[in-house]
Amino acid sequence: MANIARLDPFSLTRMDPFESMMRDFMPSTFRSMLRPLAAEPTIPLEVQEMDNAFMVTAELPGVKKEDIDISISGNQVTINAESKQEKMAADAREWCNERCYGKLSRSIQLPVEIEEKNADASYADGLLHLTLPKKASSMAKKLEIH
Repeated sequence: MANIARLDPFSLTRMDPFESMMRDFMPSTFRSMLRPLAAEPTIPLEVQEMDNAFMVTAELPGVKKEDIDISISGNQVTINAESKQEKMAADAREWCNERCYGKLSRSIQLPVEIEEKNADASYADGLLHLTLPKKASSMAKKLEIH
């Protein structure tokens, strides 16, 4: 009775005998190399607009501050980061590895230009916080009716 598992009818890979054979016989290091390219990691973002600035929060877990590069060009903001794999102990064998390593990049285009010299960035606990002030000349002016 200890081997009871709930059937997920939408998971076709469970019914694929070739996939289960691969999972059983191939070490996790080889399986990770066979992941589809469509599953490449991306940088999840949260963008909030305020009256005079945009607040952007990006998730970059496991990335060191010195491995993050931010560039601003007009109304486009680009975040480049690199997650590096740490070396294992000499006597250790990898049992399971589901983490992603490598270079990440994400660009967003905002509706107005950004004042680059007043932009601010901070990084703590795997979260990158950007404060991107709107350029005064590109902000919409509210016209009063007389």
